[in-house]
Amino acid sequence: MRSTFHSIETAKRSLFTQQAALNTVGHNIANANTEGFSRQKVNMVASRPMEAYGMQRSTAPGQLGTGVEYTSITRIRNSFLDTQYREQNKGVGSLSIQTDTLSKLEQIVNEPSDTGIRTVLENFWNAWSDLSKDPENVTGREILRETSKALTDSFNELSRQLSQMSSDLTTNIENKAAEANSLLQTISSLNDEIRKIESIGDNANDLRDQRDLMTDKLSKIVNINVVEGATGYSITMGNVNLVDGGDVTPLTSGALETAFATGALTGGEVHGMIVSRDVNVAEFSKSLDALANTLANGEFQVTIPKGSLLPGTTTETTADQIVTVRGINGLHKLGYSLDGSAGEDFFTFKTGANGITAASIQLNPTIDGDSNKIATSLRGTIDGGGVVTPIKGNNGLALIMAELKEVSFTFDQSASGGSITNASVNDFYSAMVGTLGVKSQEASRLYTNTQAQLDQVEGNRQSVSGVSLDEEMSDLIKYQYGYSAAARFMTTFDELLDKLINGTGTVGR
Repeated sequence: MRSTFHSIETAKRSLFTQQAALNTVGHNIANANTEGFSRQKVNMVASRPMEAYGMQRSTAPGQLGTGVEYTSITRIRNSFLDTQYREQNKGVGSLSIQTDTLSKLEQIVNEPSDTGIRTVLENFWNAWSDLSKDPENVTGREILRETSKALTDSFNELSRQLSQMSSDLTTNIENKAAEANSLLQTISSLNDEIRKIESIGDNANDLRDQRDLMTDKLSKIVNINVVEGATGYSITMGNVNLVDGGDVTPLTSGALETAFATGALTGGEVHGMIVSRDVNVAEFSKSLDALANTLANGEFQVTIPKGSLLPGTTTETTADQIVTVRGINGLHKLGYSLDGSAGEDFFTFKTGANGITAASIQLNPTIDGDSNKIATSLRGTIDGGGVVTPIKGNNGLALIMAELKEVSFTFDQSASGGSITNASVNDFYSAMVGTLGVKSQEASRLYTNTQAQLDQVEGNRQSVSGVSLDEEMSDLIKYQYGYSAAARFMTTFDELLDKLINGTGTVGR
């Protein structure tokens, strides 16, 4: 049996439902530019009709509808696209750091330029060439001394900048660990809040959006795998558990280093920082150290001209001799300085260092204090008693030094970090710079491609979850008309009831 006020109830349900839809549209419009927001939708269904089939079914034909009601308000989200986004995001995070680091390395190396190591190397060889034209010239010796100091200073400064970059990357790893921990704590708290709200039957749409946004940000820092269970998100990094419902395993820089070493950390900004520090910066530093040490002590062969009188000997060479010497230091010891003494090590290392590296190389303090200690002569005279008197004006050693620009040195492959075993100093440095350029270009290319793929996935996500103001305005009009029609229906039936109640049974009064 239908109720006299049945239609009033039907109109009321319609008004409530259309109003909920209008409120949801307004919420969507308000958050059109909110990061991480997913548009929401009111799910409407026809309410249960009257006179359902049963033992006491009315004999009135058909069922009488009771209007509309909404069963839930849900957000529009595609979990598959979320997974794709996070997978791409870890690649973007790692490659962005590597690209940035390699770009900074190129700026530090600053080649080609008028101030880079290539230029000071050229000046060094040219200074020897100029000195060979007048070995006793004081100005030429002073220029060579200053040019040599400029070369060692360039090595020292470049090494210092590389060390600083490595230190900065280590500090940034610690900062990123702290940032990741903050995100993990937020995700854990949201897990608890969402579980409490949804346990009473509501959908925690906005909280879920916040949790997904935090998870997206985390995926740029480290690679993660996300699984949703009864207690919320469980997040792992390889085989390392980070979040399980309300439980969090904090990250430390040491834990991240270990995860990288074991293969659990495969992407994200932290991965890019460790690769940049331990591969890109470390390899260039290793090659630079090898260059400095080889310049000073690396083996190469030279031809000692006939008639040379080497220190420690009392007879002149009777023919040209090919000898193997250990770097500029070894060659410098084969000659005589302007004061007649045998040459010393041309390059030494700073106090406290274990050997010559880019950071420790320096001009021998003895030569730095007296440019007359620079050896240029290979000849001398011998008196009857076997005493050798060097010929100061001889330029034999200076000429050989000037020609070392084209001489092939032996590089320690393990020390240089590469595959070059024999090359001139200039060619080795050119190969270092060229390798750096190729690495930078390749990292930039990979970053651009990965970013494009991430943008495509994000575009697909926004096409599903993003708020379209045009669509929302269309829905706004639709629900507005629905609400107005329901209100008109209620008014109409109110008038009918007024007629029924107040206008009937009055005949004969």
